[in-house]
Amino acid sequence: MDRSSSTLVTVDPLSKLLGGIRAESAVLTHAVLEAPWTIRFADRAPLTMMTVLSGGGTLLLADGSERRISAGDTAVVRGCDPFLLADRADSVALPHAEYEIACFTEGPKCEAPLGEGRWGNDPAGETSLIVGAYRASGRRHERLVRALPPVLVVSDDAEVCAWMASVAGDAAARPAGAQAMMDRLLDWALVCTLRDWFDAQDADAPGWYRGPADPVVGPALEAMHSNPDAGWTVATLAAKAGVSRALFAKRFTEVMGQSPLAYLTECRMDEAEELLADRDLTVAQVAKAVGYADAFGFSAAFKRHRGLRPSDFRGKVASF
Repeated sequence: MDRSSSTLVTVDPLSKLLGGIRAESAVLTHAVLEAPWTIRFADRAPLTMMTVLSGGGTLLLADGSERRISAGDTAVVRGCDPFLLADRADSVALPHAEYEIACFTEGPKCEAPLGEGRWGNDPAGETSLIVGAYRASGRRHERLVRALPPVLVVSDDAEVCAWMASVAGDAAARPAGAQAMMDRLLDWALVCTLRDWFDAQDADAPGWYRGPADPVVGPALEAMHSNPDAGWTVATLAAKAGVSRALFAKRFTEVMGQSPLAYLTECRMDEAEELLADRDLTVAQVAKAVGYADAFGFSAAFKRHRGLRPSDFRGKVASF
């Protein structure tokens, strides 16, 4: 097979993993603040993102670490532990304007001023932020979250920040479609931020991010993700890549950090978790959809890799 004429690989793991994390009905706010101030994020969202349009602040994470963010920075905080953003770390112990974002938790929902789009203690404040907490559905996003540090920061140029400020300013007036506009803005910003961060990691980026662009690994990933129920072997996957079995197995393991069949099994288990959330599907139907001949073999494999029988996993998901 001529490597230069290989077909375009369309598998897009980042998009798939982000399919379970959206800004739909997320906490979406535009803050304009004059120091001293703190914002407590208590939503226990899997991902929280903030873009500093002007000024800056210090993130105070649950593990005691601190991270300064400045104008042009977009920060993504991973995990469900509450954390703080303050103008300075020592403001926490001093008199200051105090805010909390906790719209997803039990009890009172977002109240004014957080529900009014733009808020803060001074409309002319030196620090302006767009902040958002993301909801998650299912478990598809978990592989993405595991690949991220507790906080990552990516810097944008002034033009991007000016554009985001303009959009946020328009949305603050609450015209028709304002919520949808801000939802899509935050979805777009999250994708761009994560892509820029993963690109900057180069060889340290996870295999599922780098793999699709690899001329040997990419075609095999496309085959596996397009047809997870097929009876793939190392030999048939190597044929898809157009290389020998030995070369394929070696290259796949180098890029992905695990063998082809181990990766295939992991993909099938991830897909099975999503399908098991649909109670209209029987365990046997799920088994067939992810490449197992019968429910017994699938149940044994699922328990071995996930620690629960499919029926027990389905009951656990339903209880959340």
